[in-house]
Amino acid sequence: MKCPVCNYKETKVVDSRVASDEITIRRRRECLKCGFRFSTYEQVELLELMVIKRDGRKESYSREKLAQGLKKAFEKRPIGSESFRILVNKIEKNIQTIKRNEIKSQEIGEMAMKELKKKDPVAYIRFASVYRAFKDLATFQKEINDVFKKKRKNIKKIQKGKNG
Repeated sequence: MKCPVCNYKETKVVDSRVASDEITIRRRRECLKCGFRFSTYEQVELLELMVIKRDGRKESYSREKLAQGLKKAFEKRPIGSESFRILVNKIEKNIQTIKRNEIKSQEIGEMAMKELKKKDPVAYIRFASVYRAFKDLATFQKEINDVFKKKRKNIKKIQKGKNG
């Protein structure tokens, strides 16, 4: 691991611990030349997974591609880099649980939307509008109504629990 400050090739691990997402290992490192300390993250990589696209083509799974789609959904939305990383890890953990060598891109999209819906309804709507290719305004409006109807029900349950 190269030092990000002086590019020296040797660093030592000072501390290792499980990150807050309980999937990733966070390592504190120190450069053996300049003494600079920095963090790295180690996570499972889905190497043997093939994604079946809508047109039937197959391509290797790409974490970067998933993250790119999610970043577009969260554009100008309040999410920190740690929360975003945890979100991507949750989706990947869901992908791992299917225990197959191939997965349809639609399945990944559904898993992403499930996690987005919990995290940020606006980001969810953005992602869903592209992923599901809403044909018209009525379809878009229906999805918005469904999301906020569920939010209102959850708020009422919480309020009822506090008052009752």
